Amino acid sequence: MQSRTLGRTGRTVSVIGLGTWQLGADWGDVAEADARAVLDASVEGGVTFFDTADVYGDGRSERIIGQWRRDNPGVDVTVATKMGRRLPQETANYSMANFRAWTDRSRRNLGVDTLDLVQLHCPPTEVYGVDRVFDDLDTLVADGVTAAYGVSVERVDEALAAIARPNVATVQIILNAFRLKPLEQVLPAAREAGVGIVARVPLASGLLSGRYTPETTFAENDHRSFNRDGAAFDVGETFSGVDFEAGIRAAAEFASVARRLVPTATTAQVALAWVAAQDGVSTVIPGARSPEQARSNAAAGALELPAELDDAVRALYDRELREAVHPRW
Repeated sequence: MQSRTLGRTGRTVSVIGLGTWQLGADWGDVAEADARAVLDASVEGGVTFFDTADVYGDGRSERIIGQWRRDNPGVDVTVATKMGRRLPQETANYSMANFRAWTDRSRRNLGVDTLDLVQLHCPPTEVYGVDRVFDDLDTLVADGVTAAYGVSVERVDEALAAIARPNVATVQIILNAFRLKPLEQVLPAAREAGVGIVARVPLASGLLSGRYTPETTFAENDHRSFNRDGAAFDVGETFSGVDFEAGIRAAAEFASVARRLVPTATTAQVALAWVAAQDGVSTVIPGARSPEQARSNAAAGALELPAELDDAVRALYDRELREAVHPRW
């Protein structure tokens, strides 16, 4: 497993991390024992970065991770959580009083005095222009509530605004073979500023595993069923905003290229390794619902890719996806 510095946090983390939304909610049901097995398998595979949020299962994901850490005190894992989605998405709700309430709750859930990293959870665009918000986050660091802070964003312009803030340590953004826009400005700006990039939705909600067909169905409580039109939250979080059937066609082509150029790896591993290979990415956070999937994801952290793969990804994106996806985020 490769490792990199996580931006202004100064921490060293694995290039493949673990996203834990699925351990809380919105991906079908995951039993607690299965969730703990995923954490175990990830760490066995070299993962040292977990990403969670206070709203994943109303704190269930945080609590599972917190208990796992208590049961594994000798394991050095960085845990990033997120805050801001427990109230209506209004700029006024991003206040010091709410920041303290949210971070106190996350510290209890995770069983720590100081959070490793707390991220604003895709706040309204206006928040990035409010100096008071970032002054309050600086206060949380000064008070020892959190060691560092970052943001999770939906849009490129939000990422650039966050990178310009002097104490933002990390920016989390959707980046995958079906979402290339961050490569143009966000990654170069982050490299220049020393800000870490956490790449989320790296498999486009599973499309880039190459396993789905037009007949594939998902559980009723899985966002891949209920959020395809963006009814619950930004549609870009579901299949990267790509139309499902168009995504299946593009994924089939990606899988064909992956098999030809990297025959020793799975399609999902190639997709993850491609994201990790982008200059400026600190860590990539695929989810996993089983130990086998967690181990397979982690193995992508040691994969070497031929240069032809990057050319093929960009050509596929330009031909099949750019027009529908690129202008939106």
